Amino acid sequence: MVLLNDGRALPQLGLGVWQIDNAIAPDIVISAIDAGYRLIDTAAGYGNENGVGTGLRRARNKFYITTKLRNEDQGYDRTMRAFDASAARLQVDVVDLYLIHWPCPQQRAYIETWRALVELQKQGRVRSIGVSNFMADHLERIVYETGVVPAVNQVELHPAFQQRALRKIHERYGIVTQAWSPLGQGAALTNPRILAIAERCGRSPAQIVLRWHLENGTIAIPKSANAARVAENIDLFGFELTSDDHAVISRLDRPDGRIGPDPAAYGRIGLIRRMTRRLSRI
Repeated sequence: MVLLNDGRALPQLGLGVWQIDNAIAPDIVISAIDAGYRLIDTAAGYGNENGVGTGLRRARNKFYITTKLRNEDQGYDRTMRAFDASAARLQVDVVDLYLIHWPCPQQRAYIETWRALVELQKQGRVRSIGVSNFMADHLERIVYETGVVPAVNQVELHPAFQQRALRKIHERYGIVTQAWSPLGQGAALTNPRILAIAERCGRSPAQIVLRWHLENGTIAIPKSANAARVAENIDLFGFELTSDDHAVISRLDRPDGRIGPDPAAYGRIGLIRRMTRRLSRI
């Protein structure tokens, strides 16, 4: 478990369900919880909150659920309504962690969106609140404008893209770093240096990378729909990496290592499309 700056805690390893079809999500969630996972990470934009909720209702063990706001639902009132819809799909009264999925700075709405999350937490409908894909300037602005520091920033983070500068900002504010795509969408698993560490430890490359995340204090949420890999990815507690291993992985960081979209620009296309539609109706 990782302690958050609001006094609550989250499991350090979770299951991400991005690109998992709504129809099979219940079985994936149940098998993950049976394997020992206690944190399930979804989003309104994934289109599988209904399936995740169905799986969670069948689960016999305690769990933590994270979901995220769609980009098009930013703004105070829209966020409040969107949260209601997400909670209904998940079939829960309280969400453990609610995140702004992307800052979408072109919309100029993430401050008011953050104010809505603060209110949801005050109402007791969300236990912890945070953000996803926020860069340093986005984080500093919401803290300056509202005085409320996010508990979590969920960002792309893997051996080829280690986000050292951003993680220093997180440390300054007491924000927990959560890694999406912690295996670099599989790219890290074929790296010769990772493979060498895995061979020495008698572990899989995925286990080496996920153990690296845990030893760095990061919450990792690997995604898999394969039951064997889901079980393998949580079997991380019978070994440790050496300081030499950490040094080797540290050197895999690259300036061009980002796989996903640039948060400074992401959402711009959607904004242009909406403006075009509005202009076409004039």
